[in-house]
Amino acid sequence: MHRPWQDDERMGARDRRHRGGESWWGMWGDWMRGPGPRAERGTVRWLVLDAISQQPRHGYEIIQTIAERSRGAYKPSPGVVYPTLQMLEELGHARTVARDERKTYEITAEGQRELAGHADEVREFYGGDADEDWDQYAGEMARVMKRVGRVMHLFKYGMRRGTVRPSTMRKIRGILDEALSKIEELLDDWET
Repeated sequence: MHRPWQDDERMGARDRRHRGGESWWGMWGDWMRGPGPRAERGTVRWLVLDAISQQPRHGYEIIQTIAERSRGAYKPSPGVVYPTLQMLEELGHARTVARDERKTYEITAEGQRELAGHADEVREFYGGDADEDWDQYAGEMARVMKRVGRVMHLFKYGMRRGTVRPSTMRKIRGILDEALSKIEELLDDWET
């Protein structure tokens, strides 16, 4: 049985026809424009440790280093960096040192061990290597959004056929509630 909501290519072509030749992504384009990816709460501390692992830096230098390494995709605010530095000091992962009459931070041996234990997260956040860019994730985002569109098309298709009964809706709502709960868990750790 052919299920039109499962046919990505056909849906894309159909959508282009209905949108005057515009790509499927255009449907989500306005919504998707905005700030780049942000660091998860736990990841920020490792990014800060990474920034001070090569040399002591003051807060502004740490912000700039993270922004440069992420090629502008993420620039933490002072309201994120300074409390993180204070926490790292309390944990013994960083310490302050005086440099040019400024308070700078350097990583401790304990901080080095902590950073080494989370090197994969830092590497993943920055995209693996210097040649990668956050734009590489646009294709994956398009695939996720295409599935959201498929759900909407599925409801429309079911409603037109008259196959969506109250008992079916309750089952669908349960499935969606479970999926939403899992998605919220994944996104709940992201810095706001």
